[in-house]
Amino acid sequence: MSSQPPIGQVQSAVRNAPGVPVIRNVNWGGLRTLYVKEVRRFFKVQLQTVWAPAITTLLFLVIFTVANGARAPVRVGGTVVPFADFVAPGLIIMGMMQNAFANASFSLLVGKIQGTIVDYLQPPLSTGELLAALTGGAVTRAFCVGTAVWLAMSLWPDVHVTPQHPLAVLWFGLLGALFLSLAGVLTSIWAEKFDHAAAVTNFVIAPLTLLSGTFYSVDHLAPAFRAFSHVNPFFYVISGFRYGFLGTADSPVMLGSVVILAIDVAMGVLCYTLLRRGWKLKN
Repeated sequence: MSSQPPIGQVQSAVRNAPGVPVIRNVNWGGLRTLYVKEVRRFFKVQLQTVWAPAITTLLFLVIFTVANGARAPVRVGGTVVPFADFVAPGLIIMGMMQNAFANASFSLLVGKIQGTIVDYLQPPLSTGELLAALTGGAVTRAFCVGTAVWLAMSLWPDVHVTPQHPLAVLWFGLLGALFLSLAGVLTSIWAEKFDHAAAVTNFVIAPLTLLSGTFYSVDHLAPAFRAFSHVNPFFYVISGFRYGFLGTADSPVMLGSVVILAIDVAMGVLCYTLLRRGWKLKN
């Protein structure tokens, strides 16, 4: 007597032919899994990835307010504000952007160096899902650092960091974190060793951040340096983020929003294209 099931039952058990994709839309389960992996990776060493940057940023505030005087006025967009209130928002978004870059520039790079890049490329994730998970983890770390710094500054004497426009704070915080997250992914695709990523950090990210009006108003600069600041995308992020706290900015807020959003879209398309082609990832 044959133990083979009827042909009709065998055909009904085969749900998809070989080569036919089972996941036809978004793989939410895989996307969530990779995102959680990225978040857990930096949370395992949160003393180094969240609290240490928060303390470093707070030390910047202490040093600059002590050196310049907590009540030294700064003119921003025609409004005079205390120096501590002026510099605090810039320090918050600076810490957010730098840590977003650090997180995003690590994942694929360490995979290439350790030979575990297949763990990112082999799972049934589309290019968009892979990019979304990597940038999502970096943005999450940025907001964790930003929240920690903001809470510490809110308890600091003579510093007022109560947002006047919370939506502007969230919007420019998101744009800035996403900007540096995409820059970090792009760096991790291009870099072949940690020295390459460190070079981008030291010679591109850090100078552009420090020369973007974090510690000074660009209105006080000479015309040539002021023009340079206005072509620095970091300037628009910091100016818009500062507007959320102070209600005034060094540049038109809408212009800055459009500029950074356009840059984010362009960098997102570039990262997507390189990931899809497997440039420097599938060698």
